[in-house]
Amino acid sequence: MHAAAPPPTSSFSLADDARVVVIGQGYVGLPLAIRAVEAGFDVVGFDLDKFKVSAISAAESHVDDVDDHDLRQAIATGRFRATDSEDELDGFDVAVIAVPTPLRDGTPDISHIEAAARTLGRRLKPGAVVVLESTTFPGTTEEVVGPILTGESGLEPGRDFLLGYSPERIDPGNQVWNFRRTPKVVSGVDAASLVAVEGFYGRLVDSVVPVSGTMEAELTKLLENTFRHVNIALVNELAVHARSLDIDFWEVIEAASTKPFGFMPFRPGPGVGGHCLPVDPTFLSWRFERRLGTASRFVKIANEINTEMPSYVVDRVQAGLNERRKPVNGSRVLVLGLAYKANSNDARETPVADIVRGLLDLGAEVDVHDTHVLDPELPEAVELVELTAERLAGADAVVLVTDHDDVDYDLVVAEADYVFDARRRLPDAANVETL
Repeated sequence: MHAAAPPPTSSFSLADDARVVVIGQGYVGLPLAIRAVEAGFDVVGFDLDKFKVSAISAAESHVDDVDDHDLRQAIATGRFRATDSEDELDGFDVAVIAVPTPLRDGTPDISHIEAAARTLGRRLKPGAVVVLESTTFPGTTEEVVGPILTGESGLEPGRDFLLGYSPERIDPGNQVWNFRRTPKVVSGVDAASLVAVEGFYGRLVDSVVPVSGTMEAELTKLLENTFRHVNIALVNELAVHARSLDIDFWEVIEAASTKPFGFMPFRPGPGVGGHCLPVDPTFLSWRFERRLGTASRFVKIANEINTEMPSYVVDRVQAGLNERRKPVNGSRVLVLGLAYKANSNDARETPVADIVRGLLDLGAEVDVHDTHVLDPELPEAVELVELTAERLAGADAVVLVTDHDDVDYDLVVAEADYVFDARRRLPDAANVETL
């Protein structure tokens, strides 16, 4: 366990118009940057993607939680600009690292964090605050980011500058728990850093939750997502087995949900997606294995179950077509939804991709409908199409994978010959089969 941090050697004061740099302008960095502008800071949003920077500068948003109007307002203040030029980062008071941390062949890739730390280290000044927000394994802030910043600047964390970690809690498309309303966990490498990080985020969100050290904060993020991952795997496995026993598992979930204590409902689905669930638990297991010599058995099992769900959906669709005396080979299948979750444009690690590939491998002709994901990466044989009565009637199978609210579900049930509903969104009907 971490020992209690020593008392701060000096007070921390952040000017109302302090210069804030946010490295990474994606689903985490852009909402943070816009909120910092709203709080009165002078903000530079840095990203190496020139096309993304150009779009942001033209007030064209690519994330759910920031619309074009929000961008126009931020730009109009004169206190926000997006850039891919490192020269724009000079003189920052606060810098936040919000870059991707993908898996490469099952191993955490923190190269983007390392590159961001090197960039900031070359411009680090005494008294500045650096915060890591990217999801990562415990120890990254102190063992990786701190030494890189010191190596580039010659400055020591806790003595010359302030360093902390605050895990992102972005839920794309969530209209209730937005950036400002969601409590923010904060930490520092020492007491003075904690005070600084808490002071900065205290200007951005309604409540902050300080913890004793950066590793506690890093593990907090992994616990949150591993909790979801494991419980989703549990209900996915039970849903598969319950169907074999001719039990309505969805009814079971609703019944269990009436218990006012000791139960939290999770619902089965076609698999997990987004940056968090397919990735974060593996960060945790990888770290345990490297440090302790033992992996997390829960994470391994959850990964196996959730990874198999897209194949299970394909098998169920194939069986449904067989019951209707239709082979998958040559059948036209319309997939509803491409994003990994409802009402979001985020298609990262979406299970839909595996479902589409599985259907293609069996010889199906596949189209996808999704009005949220505007520039999808689809196999060459797959088209993004509009939802019409004619297209529904012409499909041998319609597969509901992402239940966006803007889909006309009455039309789907009325016109489709066979629907496989992986989200339990559609009413019971003779032509509807549920996961």
